[in-house]
Amino acid sequence: MSTSSRAVPSPAPSSATGRGPDQPPGPGRIVLLTTTHRVAPGLLSWPAWEVLRNADRVLCAQADHPQLPYLAEAGVRVAEPGAPLPGAAELVEELTAPQQPGTKGGEARPRTVVVLTGAAGEPGLTDGLARIAGSGRASAMPSLELLPGSYDLPGARLLDLVEVMDRIRVACPWASRRGHAELAHYGIEEIHELVEAVETGDRDGMREELGDVLLQVIFHARIAEEHPEAPFSVDDVAAGIVTKLVGRHPHVFGDATAADEEAVKEQWMRAKAAEKHRHSVTEGVPLGQPSLALAAQLTSRARKAGLAVPLPTGEGVGYRLLGLAAEAEAAGTDPETALRAATRVYREALLAAEGRPPAA
Repeated sequence: MSTSSRAVPSPAPSSATGRGPDQPPGPGRIVLLTTTHRVAPGLLSWPAWEVLRNADRVLCAQADHPQLPYLAEAGVRVAEPGAPLPGAAELVEELTAPQQPGTKGGEARPRTVVVLTGAAGEPGLTDGLARIAGSGRASAMPSLELLPGSYDLPGARLLDLVEVMDRIRVACPWASRRGHAELAHYGIEEIHELVEAVETGDRDGMREELGDVLLQVIFHARIAEEHPEAPFSVDDVAAGIVTKLVGRHPHVFGDATAADEEAVKEQWMRAKAAEKHRHSVTEGVPLGQPSLALAAQLTSRARKAGLAVPLPTGEGVGYRLLGLAAEAEAAGTDPETALRAATRVYREALLAAEGRPPAA
C-alpha cells in the first residue's frame, strides 16, 4: 500500500451527528492509519494526530512499532500493543452495536477504532470486512477509511535501498563475501552501460542503469561499514558530497556570482585545488581511464592552468591520437564521445553490409 495515496474523505454529514433528530446513531468507523519507515517516527500529519486523539480505541498488532513511544508521549493510549487484532466480525459487532448516550448533550455517537499499521496495511482485516459486506448478512457495516499518517519526501525510497542492501549483505552467501576490489569491475561495466543508454536515448535503459550504478555505491558503502580501522557508511558518503557541492557552488549557496558556465568551471577548479592542496595539474587525473579521455583531461588541465607545454612529437599513431584529442578538447568536444559516435555509425554500416537490421 503506497503511502503517497490519500484517503478519500467521507461526505460531510448534514448535522454534527450526521443524522436527523429522531434517527439512532449510525455505525462507527474503522480507520487504517498507515505509516512508513521512510519518515522519522513521531512525524505524523495533523489529520493523523486528530483521529488518534479522538478515537475510542487504538489498536496495533506490532509491539515494536516505531510510533508507539510517540503516541504514549502524546497521551494516546494503545490497547494492548502487540496483541492480535480483533477479527473483522468482532469489530463489526462492536461498532454497530447500540451505544450508550455520550457525554456531549447526552447523545450517543458513532464509535471510531483506529488500527495503526505499516505501509502494507492489514490485509487480513480488510479482506474479512469485504467478505462480511459482500455476504449481505450484516444489517449495518462500519465505514472503512485509509489514512496515510505521513507522506514520503523526494529521495525517501533510497532508505528502502539501504535496508535491502543491509539484508542482502547479511543473508546472501555471495554478497556477504564480496570486497571492494572484487566489485570494482562491476562499477566500470555499469557506468559504460549507463553511458550507452544516454547516448542512444534509451530512457528505460537509462533509469535501469542509473539504478545499477546506485547499487554499486550502496554496496561499497555497506562493505565499508565493516572495516576494522576506518569504517564509513552511506550517510558519510552523502554528507561528504553535500559538503563538496555546497562548497563548490558559492554562487548558489553563498555571495559569489558567476556570470556564465566558464565562470562556474573556474570557481569549481579553484575550490577543488584549495580542497585537495594540489601542486600539479596532473594530480587527481586517473591514469586508468580510457586513453582518449586521459589525453583530453591532461590537455584541458594544462590549458586552463596557462601551461603552454608543446605536445610531444614522435612516430606512430599514439602521437597523432594525442594531437587529435588535444584539438578536440580545445574545440569543446569530448574525443571519447565523438569516437564512440563515429564507431556506432561504422557498426551500422557493417550491419547493413551483412544485410542485417540496424542495432537496437
